[in-house]
Amino acid sequence: MSAAALSFDASLPPAARPLALLARERLEAELRAALLARDGAAGAHCIHELWVRGEFAANIESALAALWRSAADSIPEWLPMRYFEWLPTLYEVALKFTAARRGRCNLYLVLLDFEDRNRGPYGVYVGMSGYSPAQRFDQHKAGIRAAGSVLQRGIEVRGYSSKGGTSRGSVGIRRRRTAIVGAH
Repeated sequence: MSAAALSFDASLPPAARPLALLARERLEAELRAALLARDGAAGAHCIHELWVRGEFAANIESALAALWRSAADSIPEWLPMRYFEWLPTLYEVALKFTAARRGRCNLYLVLLDFEDRNRGPYGVYVGMSGYSPAQRFDQHKAGIRAAGSVLQRGIEVRGYSSKGGTSRGSVGIRRRRTAIVGAH
């Protein structure tokens, strides 16, 4: 399959789920084509769709590794770098946040490393900022208006632009027994 055979707009955000209606075989073919074409955005959508459908962790990790090997420079910022089982719940909850006021605001979620704790391997920090998620994460890691949990345990950030809200949206993640720290 050639790169020209890709049948969707890979520039769409993950919430659009452009591959949601594809059969598994076609989705896997799209992933193979994206890897051959070194198309990080298309591959990210394929992996994201498999993940949301509940694909086995080992298969997601393998697909992530293959995508990073073939297309590291074109993988979108929104694709997590490692597998965690509650990603679909995280997306579902994040998309429920609504702006409390007018203006541009970015909701961001930071994956926290809790390997040394009995809370599970990961937690999530929910934040909101006028800065881009990547800029705000860099500020946290540099100690600028930093949350201690992000400074010490932050692994990676996922952002959702033009969203705002309150910590009420974090209830769905709490139900999954995921540690939430510093929800704004």
